[in-house]
Amino acid sequence: MIGIALLGAVIAGAYGIVHDQITYAIGPEYYTRLKFNQFKIRPDALPVWIHVAQVGFLATWWVGFFSAWFLARMAVPTWPGKRALVECLKGFAVIFAAALAAGVIGYLYGVFTRDFSAWNEECHLLRVKDVPAFVRVAYIHNAGYLGGLVGLIAALLLMRRAKRRTLNEHKTSS
Repeated sequence: MIGIALLGAVIAGAYGIVHDQITYAIGPEYYTRLKFNQFKIRPDALPVWIHVAQVGFLATWWVGFFSAWFLARMAVPTWPGKRALVECLKGFAVIFAAALAAGVIGYLYGVFTRDFSAWNEECHLLRVKDVPAFVRVAYIHNAGYLGGLVGLIAALLLMRRAKRRTLNEHKTSS
């Protein structure tokens, strides 16, 4: 189970790295004004994409670890090792798809948002100049986490159904 959880952390961390490279291109100030401070990252002589990758990994590895741990808790006692891993990988795919879809919805919501007054105070405190881009990236990130949670729930429900089928197959073949 711990191996699957570690695999989940690596997969989620890699997703976070790629995801944040894309969202940095949409709204760099989300990182330079917020995330670098939040993660205590001080830009130095290294290229900014390395710092963005750090943020991406640090913000997502733990989501993958815990999501994979929950999946493994259901899969490992039910199936032999390879099958349990395959079922968990299917669960990862569901979580990934839900997080990605939610992120796209968050982006579209940000694109069509015209009233940023709810963000005025925070953007003023952070000295954000491109408020629409900052807000778009915030919506992408917030929606992505929500999508990941929805994806985890869906993956667990699908795994529970597969587990029931497996247990029923064993009962009928006995």
